[in-house]
Amino acid sequence: MNGQTSLQGWTIIPMPQTMQHKANIALLPMCGRINEARAVGDDRHILAVQLIDDIRAATGLEWDIATGDRWPGFITLTTFDDPHAHPSGAYTLDVTPDGVTVAGADFEGVRNGVQTLRQLIRQCGAALPCLHIEDRPAFETRGYYLDVTRGRVPTLDWLKHWADKLCLYKYNQLQLYIEHTFAFDSMSETWRGSSPLTPRDILEFDDYCAERGIELVPSVSTFGHLYMALRTQSLRDLGEFPETADEPFGFIDRMHHHTLNIGDDHAFALSCRLIDDYLQLFRSNKFNICADETFDLGKGRSKPLADRIGVAAMYADYVTRLCRHLEAQGRRPMMWGDIALEHPEILDRLPETVTLLNWQYDPQVTDEKIRTVAESGAKQIVCPAVWCWNALLPRIDDAWSNITRMARYGRQYGAQGMLVTDWGDFGHVNDPRMAIPGMIIGAQESWNPGRIPDEADMLRRISQLEYHDASGELLDILTHASHAASFEWNHLITWLELDDGQGGVNTGVLQTIPGLLPENERPDDVIRSLQNESKTPSLAESRRMLLRYLKHRITLGETADHLLQASARRISAITATAGPRNAGNAAAFRIAVEGQRLLNRVGLRLASETGITDTLQPNTTSQHDDEANLAEALEIWMEAYATQWSTVSRDSELRRLQDTVWKLTDHLRFQSV
Repeated sequence: MNGQTSLQGWTIIPMPQTMQHKANIALLPMCGRINEARAVGDDRHILAVQLIDDIRAATGLEWDIATGDRWPGFITLTTFDDPHAHPSGAYTLDVTPDGVTVAGADFEGVRNGVQTLRQLIRQCGAALPCLHIEDRPAFETRGYYLDVTRGRVPTLDWLKHWADKLCLYKYNQLQLYIEHTFAFDSMSETWRGSSPLTPRDILEFDDYCAERGIELVPSVSTFGHLYMALRTQSLRDLGEFPETADEPFGFIDRMHHHTLNIGDDHAFALSCRLIDDYLQLFRSNKFNICADETFDLGKGRSKPLADRIGVAAMYADYVTRLCRHLEAQGRRPMMWGDIALEHPEILDRLPETVTLLNWQYDPQVTDEKIRTVAESGAKQIVCPAVWCWNALLPRIDDAWSNITRMARYGRQYGAQGMLVTDWGDFGHVNDPRMAIPGMIIGAQESWNPGRIPDEADMLRRISQLEYHDASGELLDILTHASHAASFEWNHLITWLELDDGQGGVNTGVLQTIPGLLPENERPDDVIRSLQNESKTPSLAESRRMLLRYLKHRITLGETADHLLQASARRISAITATAGPRNAGNAAAFRIAVEGQRLLNRVGLRLASETGITDTLQPNTTSQHDDEANLAEALEIWMEAYATQWSTVSRDSELRRLQDTVWKLTDHLRFQSV
């Protein structure tokens, strides 16, 4: 590949395996035609329409579509003469002054070549560089995993928009994470108030994805992560700890206490019912039963069974029964691999048909767990993350490190593919648009891992192609802005949820404090206080302990504010040059940056009022005035945030996020009285 073609005017993501760039320019005709062969298998000519839409957007010209040898087009979409000689997804692209040809091994191959051509048209308009590309994917499965359950249920329009974006970057699989946000029959107590997806939504979206070469794979929690279901009157008796079902809702509790009591036969009936109802809506022959993070297994009502046969055997037996249930219906089971890796003896007991989704999110992840699964002989897909959860701003550095390492290990140990995960813990405060950089990094690494070894280069390419930023600086600015998060959303949630609802301390939340910082940043004196079991601290003491734990970061708030202000100005200037097509991203960036500025101020204020620091915000007449002003600023920000929420998401759990902010503002105003 000629490196000079990458950032001097245009770029292609994922970078092709081989590309020969020639000196000539191919000028698209004013009245052109796309000829798409019937053999491509694109019955509704979606690929041709994609090209026509991009040609219109880039040039204002209207093109025609035809098929057959009597209707030649300047752009030809066809299959290889000998498709079996090429791997699935492979394609060639030839751009010459006399015409453009995309040829693929199959529908997916032609689709992939069309996406490359679309990227060129978006950047070059009617004057395309002449070139020859021969390309194929490194991983057969290039998937994306989208959380649509922990607070934010996207609109169907947004899901389709996201599928279009995944298609553009050559993903071929999508899974939607469901706990309680699907309208299962006879389970309205579980999904009420969540703006759930419906069978009609899934049928329509499954068709939409399939037409774009994306397999929509069903994924439902069937073992753990059933928090909302196990709080209902109807199903609470199936949980390990039904006595906790009436405790106040907690974002943190939702992440930790949610496991079925599989010693009760009714639990298996519930799991099978979820599977059987949901799978009928999908054309895919795969099904993800999830089965991750079963933290409470064997600790509550199933403890007698655990004492008798052990937790590992309980887990292996249950997921095996679920897998066999799927196999009997001609489906190929998938499941998360974390519990099996905690108890490696489970690996030898799993059915041969199951694919382990091996999630590892540490930016400095090693190959240990990937190697363990490979040595067991089990099939696996490696699963990194876009690193957006629990925060307003994306941690792009962490996403880059995590995704590139996992792609390398996946290739090294023969993984079937990569599934890039996008989570929304703690109410899904992260705007879905914050995940775009990580998603595109995942696209590059699942197609051609290691080809772009430098993060800065990758971010310049994404800035240019996705955000129409000629300077290539946008994502570098956003990355540095994320480093200025001194008091984050999960810190606020922890501070609030230390209150057990009765003025006492939620000891479960108290125990999560060490996980808020990396090991090398944890203050030893606070850790010792947290480990002191002689007495439970009061709520005030617990909150003070939290703020002491975070003090080093919190005190950076004022310095961080200058960086965030500068970032907001630079991002606004860059996104303005892209015009209306970037307006949604511009708004999302602005809301995220301004929200983080306010959270940083909150951290300083809470630390100041408890005596952890004596730092006050500049330009305030008094502490009381500052607290009232901060409360008002947060409420105004939340209105703007809610407006942006509605552009991409259903109401879902927006009210929980609003209540979180309002609890904080009520506290601030109380302090100012």
